[in-house]
Amino acid sequence: MLPLARRLAILALATAPVAATAGASVGAPSAAGALEARPTTCREAQPSRRENARIERALRAQQDTWGKQLLAAPEGPTLERAERFLRPLFFARAQDGRLLTPSGVHYTHFSLPESPKGATSVALHVADGSRVISRRAHGRSLAVSVGERGREPYGSCLRRLRSSALAEGYLPILETSYVDRQGVRYEQESFAAHIPETRSLVSVVTVTADASRSQARRTEIRLTPSVVGLELDGARLRRDGRTYAVLGEGGTFEDGAVRYPVPPGGVRTVYAAWLHVPGRMPDIVLDEERVTQARESLRAFWRRKLAAGAAVEVPEPRVNDAVRNLLVQNIGLSWRYSVGNRYEQLSTPEAMDVARVLAAYGHLPVTRAILRTSLRKRPAIPPTALTRSTNWRMGARLVAFAYYWRVSGDTAEIRRATPTLRAYVRRLARQLDTSRYGILHRERFSSDVSQRVYGLHSQAVVWQGLRAMGQVWEATGNRALAAECARLERRLRAGLERAVRRSERRLPGGALFVPVRLLDDERPYALLPASRAGSYWNLVMPYALASGLFAPGGRRAEGILTYLDRHGSRLLGLVRSGAYPLYGPAKRRGTGSNPVYGLNLARFLADNDRADALVLTLYGQLAAAMTRGTFVSGESVSVTPLGGPYRTTYLPPNAASNAAFLETVRLMLVRERLDGAGRPVALELAHATPRAWLEPGKAIAVERMRTSFGRVSFRIEAGASSALVTLHIPERAPIGSLRLRLRLPDGKRVAAAILDGAPVGRVLADGETVELPPAPGTLRLELPYR
Repeated sequence: MLPLARRLAILALATAPVAATAGASVGAPSAAGALEARPTTCREAQPSRRENARIERALRAQQDTWGKQLLAAPEGPTLERAERFLRPLFFARAQDGRLLTPSGVHYTHFSLPESPKGATSVALHVADGSRVISRRAHGRSLAVSVGERGREPYGSCLRRLRSSALAEGYLPILETSYVDRQGVRYEQESFAAHIPETRSLVSVVTVTADASRSQARRTEIRLTPSVVGLELDGARLRRDGRTYAVLGEGGTFEDGAVRYPVPPGGVRTVYAAWLHVPGRMPDIVLDEERVTQARESLRAFWRRKLAAGAAVEVPEPRVNDAVRNLLVQNIGLSWRYSVGNRYEQLSTPEAMDVARVLAAYGHLPVTRAILRTSLRKRPAIPPTALTRSTNWRMGARLVAFAYYWRVSGDTAEIRRATPTLRAYVRRLARQLDTSRYGILHRERFSSDVSQRVYGLHSQAVVWQGLRAMGQVWEATGNRALAAECARLERRLRAGLERAVRRSERRLPGGALFVPVRLLDDERPYALLPASRAGSYWNLVMPYALASGLFAPGGRRAEGILTYLDRHGSRLLGLVRSGAYPLYGPAKRRGTGSNPVYGLNLARFLADNDRADALVLTLYGQLAAAMTRGTFVSGESVSVTPLGGPYRTTYLPPNAASNAAFLETVRLMLVRERLDGAGRPVALELAHATPRAWLEPGKAIAVERMRTSFGRVSFRIEAGASSALVTLHIPERAPIGSLRLRLRLPDGKRVAAAILDGAPVGRVLADGETVELPPAPGTLRLELPYR
């Protein structure tokens, strides 16, 4: 934690509102879910009519009008501009529109996962600083309140709450500042760590109160456990011989709460440790030294974990912090879709995308754990489901295992999984061999849509998986299985081609509508998010688009991109949807975005070299799809505030939403290009970076990013008249083509590539892309501008 003088200096900033449009309080709900009375001195600022009308116009438009504004700027989209369109994301809801936490604010999940399977003990720290919760959103908790007699829930007045943030921008250490209604200032730090005296994960909370600028009397810091029947024994709160919490000195325990009076005009710091698995432990002294030791142990743990994988450093701190923290989150989540709520389960298609992204970033043990779990753990589905989307899941697993082998070369893992994967191939073969149309049988559209369809999204993923795993089995010596996959892949491709040709519709202006429900007369949607069917088309179609079924740059791909652009597919570069679960049963129609399904759309955009669209997606994700400062996102997010001054997300955190951002960053920096047979043949570096990243004096660096050709590292240092590039070309597999792109600001172009004083490679016609010799080794180049 910061020294006391620095902490108090930061506290002085806490009197500023979080945002110009924000000023609200959120009370804690009762057991029935209704809000308690809020402090009378803290009124909510609801969105104005003008703000609502501006958002409504954007939602009714058939194009991404806000995205187009950002793209039309001289240097393209920026984070600062993207944040102007919507209020921050801060609240969280569960199913049926209910609040996820007592205050309605999202939580951050903290853990120390020793196993690649992720953490089994998890601390949920509510981002307004109001409480620490054990394991589940409705689990045991320690609440923090302040103010006169300790009656004001910490963070309950959002206009007096400084934005929640993480230590060093990315570490799982939550930092907040707050001012109570009497003007007393507080700073809180909380994190989860291990201490030697217990095997339990422990949440350590530090609260500092500064009453030096206030005339307040009877100010208290109050810590209230949800567990009844506790007794204070030394520094421990215990029941039946088990310790639930350890407290710093100076508090009194009465009426089920620990009270720490703050001296008038003075300063007081309070420490507490909340055990997430109560148990026997000796009495200890909890002071600043012990808290510092626990914090440093936590820092060292996560630095070691991150150092095992790839590293990205760009000249935009929020992007760097987001990448690091989202890796921290997904290492802890492992195979879980979310944690602390009903989404803590395996969600197979999404989990396979998470596995692929973590593999690219070099966290192979976690990737293996996800893949192995997917083979043995049956995903949860609604009890009313008559059948499961088994083809989609089988295809996604085939794709993920193939990608894992490509970037790792781990043949032993492929042999381990082959008996199960072979069974998938046989099941798929039986369907194709008895198919009327040469495609797979009808199956459930998705886990929450029961209609049985010839789903293009699932069929395309199966085709992609058969093609990719067939190549892996061919390379690893299983020729019979490789030949069977090749046979099935060709047959399914031909069947899908016939079905798409019968179902697709050409529209005016070059747009092409390809139905998800093949052969069912699905018609084009004028505005995709305006109906449930159009919304689900928009969510699942990216799986087909990213499969390679539609050749990048081809007439169909261009037509589909045109359709997406003209029919409300995106807002601020984010995939739009109805986001129905956010609104509960009382309101069937809603509007929002689903960051989960932006992952495969980003792959399609990258395949078709839509660099500016990827930049827009990056800033849309940072500005509108995750919380600012804590990088938390759910399956869907609202566009407008719901019952408060900020926007809301559904059942956060979400591993697939996290992976969508990580994949967008990777595709901007390192991308593989496949040939017509789906084999990696080219490596493209820095192909979609924001132009501001290469202003003079700035640098872009990537270390140890995994590809089919091996681990790639490069560094670009931009100067006023040239750029210096250091590039490590891998040698695991030969590269057919190697290209580096410098997207320079102010209209500058690359004149040449110089190696040891002589020209090397060639500059392409766009004046940005340089084709370099792909021989393994290290290149140190100078690229002068013109």
